[in-house]
Amino acid sequence: MTLDNSWFSEPQPDSGTAFSLKITEKLHEEQSEFQKIEIFQTEHFGKLMVIDGYIMLTDRDNFIYHEMMSHPILFSHPNPEKVLIIGGGDCGTLREVLKHDTVKNVQQVDIDERVTRLSEIHFPALCESNNDSRAELHFEDGIKWVKDAEPDSYDVIIVDSTDPIGPGEVLFSTEFYQNCRRILKNDGLVVQQSESPLLHHESIIIPMHQRMQAAGNPHTLSFNFPQCVYPSGWWSCTVGSKIPLTSFREDDAINKSFKTLYYNAEIHKAATAQPEFIKNYK
Repeated sequence: MTLDNSWFSEPQPDSGTAFSLKITEKLHEEQSEFQKIEIFQTEHFGKLMVIDGYIMLTDRDNFIYHEMMSHPILFSHPNPEKVLIIGGGDCGTLREVLKHDTVKNVQQVDIDERVTRLSEIHFPALCESNNDSRAELHFEDGIKWVKDAEPDSYDVIIVDSTDPIGPGEVLFSTEFYQNCRRILKNDGLVVQQSESPLLHHESIIIPMHQRMQAAGNPHTLSFNFPQCVYPSGWWSCTVGSKIPLTSFREDDAINKSFKTLYYNAEIHKAATAQPEFIKNYK
């Protein structure tokens, strides 16, 4: 992370790239028990949250990520009632999940409460459903939560995680996916953000498919979507399932009872298309 002449830049040394945003002021900085959290005001992207030097979200484009982490997986399940979110401390994914009338309970488990409390102050729109009676916020270790949860507890698990570095690396392991599979019902689905298809298909996406399959999910699929503030501007999330992922509740998606800014049934179908260089990874 660099700050130079009112620009915030996140360099990617491995790919020789960087993404920059012009900032007008720093609104907050603190070292929580777990990580350094910074909030900036940008010139054109609203507020910016940075954790340990990495861009987490901005006001302007976070809706794409949060909608694509939530709606494709929920419309792919026949009747999602109980959902577990690992991570997701900014609560944007939680808000999107709670738009679904079928959902009866959402447990969100994020280790750092400060991310949520700062989001409530600086990104209140993302937190507007935090007090929904169906929502439970737990500030605990998500890895331990998944390990200790009862079998067959959830319909959907959404892993809204950071990059696979440091403590977050365990969230991308076969053991973690095995524990997710154990606590999912037979028709349950797990989805995890899986980084950039352009930059990380060999190092993250293909191994994620292989590890999910080794953990008891014979069917895996990656959804692709744009995300300009993340490395390369091209992002993905990957689903694991015991059942084929060839269809979704398309009529429900077309006639959804809530508004979205990006997601719709056509986007859902288009996002499943795989580029030639990774679709034959098996």
